[in-house]
Amino acid sequence: MTDPSLSGAPRPTTDDHTAAPGSPAAGPLTGLRVLDLATLFAGPLAATLLGDFGAEVIKIEHPLRPDPSRGHGPTKDGVGLWWKLLGRNKRTMTLDLSHPGGRDVLLRLAAGADVVVENFRPGTLERWGLGWDELSAVNPRLVLARVTGFGQFGPYARRPGFGTLAEAMSGFAAITGEPDGPPTLPPFGLADAIAALTTSYAVLAALRAREATGRGQVVDLALIEPILTVLGPQPLWYDQLGHVQPRTGNRSANVAPRNTYRTADGSWVAVSTSAESVAGRVMRLVGRPEVIDEPWFATGEGRARHADELDTAVGDWIARHDRAEVLAAFEKAEAAVAPIYDIREVMTDPQYAALGSITEVPDDELGTVRMQNVLFRLSETPGAIRWAGRPHGADTREVLAGLGLTDAEIDGLRTAGAL
Repeated sequence: MTDPSLSGAPRPTTDDHTAAPGSPAAGPLTGLRVLDLATLFAGPLAATLLGDFGAEVIKIEHPLRPDPSRGHGPTKDGVGLWWKLLGRNKRTMTLDLSHPGGRDVLLRLAAGADVVVENFRPGTLERWGLGWDELSAVNPRLVLARVTGFGQFGPYARRPGFGTLAEAMSGFAAITGEPDGPPTLPPFGLADAIAALTTSYAVLAALRAREATGRGQVVDLALIEPILTVLGPQPLWYDQLGHVQPRTGNRSANVAPRNTYRTADGSWVAVSTSAESVAGRVMRLVGRPEVIDEPWFATGEGRARHADELDTAVGDWIARHDRAEVLAAFEKAEAAVAPIYDIREVMTDPQYAALGSITEVPDDELGTVRMQNVLFRLSETPGAIRWAGRPHGADTREVLAGLGLTDAEIDGLRTAGAL
């Protein structure tokens, strides 16, 4: 029986959304070819997102130095698990772009591609004779997405850049953590993931422009910028008021109560009261309806100034009840609450199950793997996970044969060190 959660469409469905590597994909981006030259993590994830909705993605890795994500984090039987997610829906081939033979093959691939995604330091592709001038000469319709730490120009452009640096420089770390604690970095690739989402959006914008102009263009994306945007109006606050947002832990400077609270059975829940009406429901539920009539309660900023009082009331009530009782009472009161999950509970939650957010994917190396599904559901042209990340260079010969290279030519390139 086909697993309906392999599709990005509404579930259930009877369509088979698994496919062998290289086969056509259902999805709105079917017919686009993407060359993924990038590593760790924003560029490759952007290419993954395009592949999820039908683009043919060819992952190009160095013959001796595969994408480091293959070795990041836990492995099973020597197989990197992170790569199974990051490499899904991609054909894999090896190519040494610094080798003359590798350069020539890349230009031939680019001539028939729609998008190239790369994250080398500025000037690297140019040094290899693969810069925008050379790529656009063989394919004027090409979109070149360049994802770097600091962009293609400016005083920091040639510095090595990683998501951690963007999380530090954007202001994210400065506002994260307890008021009396150190700035706090996220324990996952936050800046990279935000940049990946932004890159895929930028690529689609450039492709849409190509429909009007007939020409491709360069996407210049710096990791330090998308995360700055999602941090909200901080530049405006500083520009107009000189206000610098402090660290407030789990509290918000804009609303209250808003925090994490421990239940009687040792679990944790999170409460949000962005709307005054919801804040009122919470305070009635926990037995403090009199505060609703206070003048300061009418605004989020006013409630935030009384966070100690509100937090104490909510926290004391929650501490007297088990998590199931808390969730049931909040739901009955139409107040906003959520259990704080670790991944074990994410994997079994009924809402995630209803959405198909975690799906099973067949895999030649590991049998079946479970991973996040495509990001959203389209009713008419759904995305799909067709296969998990494939072994290093698994499709090299097939891709090159598709360019018209003979077996002898492919073997010659391999002998010369280009593959």
